Amino acid sequence: MPGAESGAIILAAVAVLGYLLGSIPFGVVLTRMLGLGDLRQIGSGNIGATNVLRTGNKAAALATLILDGAKGAVAVWLARALLGNEMAAAIAGGAAFIGHLYPVWLGFRGGKGVATFLGTLLALAWPVGVAACLAWLLTAVVSRLSSLSALVAAAASVPLAMMLGHRELMPLLTIMAVLIFWRHRSNIQRIAQGREPRIGQKG
Repeated sequence: MPGAESGAIILAAVAVLGYLLGSIPFGVVLTRMLGLGDLRQIGSGNIGATNVLRTGNKAAALATLILDGAKGAVAVWLARALLGNEMAAAIAGGAAFIGHLYPVWLGFRGGKGVATFLGTLLALAWPVGVAACLAWLLTAVVSRLSSLSALVAAAASVPLAMMLGHRELMPLLTIMAVLIFWRHRSNIQRIAQGREPRIGQKG
């Protein structure tokens, strides 16, 4: 059917554009612009806001956090505005998340996706996004561990979606949560060993 074929092409284009948007490594760009060095050679080598904070530049870390979250949110909003389709919005947000994890510009070696995950979730279903952010914040206050906070927020997002009436997002959130846990596997090991750096700690 021509309609089905054109629809598939549109969704594929949405996925590609979402991926390219998510692939923009704002942490790397900002630290280079500010003369802070190559972020991939600092601290954990991660390109996200937590590692930017290890440079000592809190403004750069905050900007990275906002921009990485905005990648997912903007992808969702653009797809929704242009196509008026929630499936397209979810595909765009999911693709932006994948783009952050595996950016073409950095040889497919990207970040851990937490900010982009939360930005995407806030845009797709803000009550679920706010609840996941609160789960992150509460865990961060108690533990001072950014990685543990990310894992709790990711794991909580699926039941939160169910409880808050957004069951249609559960498959996507499950995939995203699994990828976040996979990207945090070294952090999980360090948490178990009591060696995970605290928020704001250098090294």
